[in-house]
Amino acid sequence: MEVPEYDLPEEAIAQVPVEPRDAARLLVALGPGPELQHARVSDLPGFLREGDVLVVNTSRVVPARLRLRKETGGAAEVLLLEPRPRPPGTWEALVRPGRRLSPGTVLYAEGQPVLEIGERLPEGARLVRALVDDLSAFGTLALPPYIRTPLADAARYQTVYADRAGSVAAPTAGLHLTTQVLDECAGRGVTVAHVDLAVGMGTFRPIKDTRLEGHTMHAERYSVPTSTWDACREADRVVAVGTTTVRALESVAATGALEGKTQLYIRPGHHFSVVDVLMTNFHLPKSSLLVMLEAFAGPRWRELYEVALSHGYRFLSFGDAMLVARADG
Repeated sequence: MEVPEYDLPEEAIAQVPVEPRDAARLLVALGPGPELQHARVSDLPGFLREGDVLVVNTSRVVPARLRLRKETGGAAEVLLLEPRPRPPGTWEALVRPGRRLSPGTVLYAEGQPVLEIGERLPEGARLVRALVDDLSAFGTLALPPYIRTPLADAARYQTVYADRAGSVAAPTAGLHLTTQVLDECAGRGVTVAHVDLAVGMGTFRPIKDTRLEGHTMHAERYSVPTSTWDACREADRVVAVGTTTVRALESVAATGALEGKTQLYIRPGHHFSVVDVLMTNFHLPKSSLLVMLEAFAGPRWRELYEVALSHGYRFLSFGDAMLVARADG
């Protein structure tokens, strides 16, 4: 099966988040027919109903990009990917210039030793060891490479409910939600529940293989509280905010484990056991996120993207969103 793609004009890529958060546009496709609605995220409560469970990913983005220097003064950059449980203080990371940073190299910030470069890992990653208590104090948020405008407020790359630190990239569909929107959902009898899935940079990497079957998903840590899982099992509809939330919930359905690491690759042919409705941003061509959307919404995703582009919707991390029902729902 071929990797899904489309023509994404440069001008459609949002460079800054809209203000306020819930002013982002929302393309709604909930019915079985071709009817679409153009709304705002602030209108989300009106599309939900009593008995729904709205599930969000509460993972917090860490300042993962560290610009450091070697003892000789040469510049180096480290992008933290994921902490290792053992030994404490070690991370998987991408480093530049990789060939010039041999194991044992110590990197500094303002003369202070910050981390030590370790062994080489698969897929170009490296092991690094922290030499300070808090690496994040030396880091900045790692915005996706297609965002070239500096972010005025770092809080805009966090959801309002961000909790446990661990993500390198934001669960971007949730960036649109406000406390008021969530309160209005609850006021309509909607249960608001949460999962935690640490979003890695691999989520946004294009699929390089020409066939879907040739791609291997990166592993991500996830945790689904028992209360969330119970609520989903009893729900009239499960509405997932973001593809990361889908991945966490469907991983539990596939494995029976409420926490762990998942490499679940959701592509056409996947049987969705939990999620009925998806709120998600508009994704990069040839990405695993777009593959998941095709699996969820079927070939109709092309029509939805064409409508969004023709109506001036903003795409990718700081762009607008869509609310779509599962194709076989």
